Amino acid sequence: MDKTSKIPLYLQLMDDLIKDIDTGKLIVNEKLPSERELCDVNNLSRITVRQALQELEREGYIYKLHGKGTFVSSMSYNQNLVKLYSFTEEMKKIGKTPTTQVLSFREMALDERLASNMNLTPLDEAYQIVRLRLADNEPLMYETSYVPKKIFPRLTEKDLNERPMYDIFLQDYQIGVTKAVERFSATSVRKEEAEHLNLPADHPAMLVKRFAYHDDELIEYTISVARGDKFDYTVELT
Repeated sequence: MDKTSKIPLYLQLMDDLIKDIDTGKLIVNEKLPSERELCDVNNLSRITVRQALQELEREGYIYKLHGKGTFVSSMSYNQNLVKLYSFTEEMKKIGKTPTTQVLSFREMALDERLASNMNLTPLDEAYQIVRLRLADNEPLMYETSYVPKKIFPRLTEKDLNERPMYDIFLQDYQIGVTKAVERFSATSVRKEEAEHLNLPADHPAMLVKRFAYHDDELIEYTISVARGDKFDYTVELT
């Protein structure tokens, strides 16, 4: 681990484990080293290792069996949707008043995994934006977005507190979302997310990953945790 790097240590550990999976050093259903072993081998704290494993589980790379350990997952499938939508506009259509709370806003250097997801280069800079999406003051979604700084160099937390993000893109930069790809999977709510969503920790939820594009350029990568008791999704097959 490079402790002088701008990339957080848990992301560096994630990258190393993903490389072992991708290259076949770790195979499907193989048991991973324990948290203690990963701490000792990589000279990392238990909190850092646990965060890396939680993210890998959420990304679908690993799974846990109670009392037995953590294992490498097989690849999951994804389902495309056919309609481009906005949370704000969809809530308005059904008569709800949408609001957004910006929980955190920071600039960061991308690790290899995030850079790959965003078609960027490792250490490129992006904004990490954590938001809570509500309708009629009821919390529905906990979102973590990554936005390339080079495309939106003047984006601020103040902007996001005052206007929807897509409005900022269009009004300030003349860049609109022309297409989006979304991937859905099951997840469980973590403690911090649960506090904001008014749910118990480990409550079932839907994980939605959105890749939003302007033409062929990715302008937003968002990971959303949606309350499973408040959402259902429809896919039209033709």
